[in-house]
Amino acid sequence: MKFNVYGRFQVDVRRENDTWVVYRSELGKRSVLNDVVIPQNLAADDLATYLDDIFHEFARPGGQVEVMPD
Repeated sequence: MKFNVYGRFQVDVRRENDTWVVYRSELGKRSVLNDVVIPQNLAADDLATYLDDIFHEFARPGGQVEVMPD
C-alpha cells in the first residue's frame, strides 16, 4: 500500500515474510526505511493511523496520512 505522508513524502508498505517493510518512494526509486518498524500483527486497515502516529512531527495543520491509489 502506498501512503502520502502529509504531502511531504510517500512511503510504500509491503508485507514480506510475515512482517511489514516500509520503503520511501522518491522519483522512481525506493529505499527501505529500516528505522520504521511496524508491528507484524497490525492489520492493513490500521496502517494509515499507525503511520500518522509515528510521523506526526511532519504534520502541517489539517494534514493527514492518506492511502494513495495503486
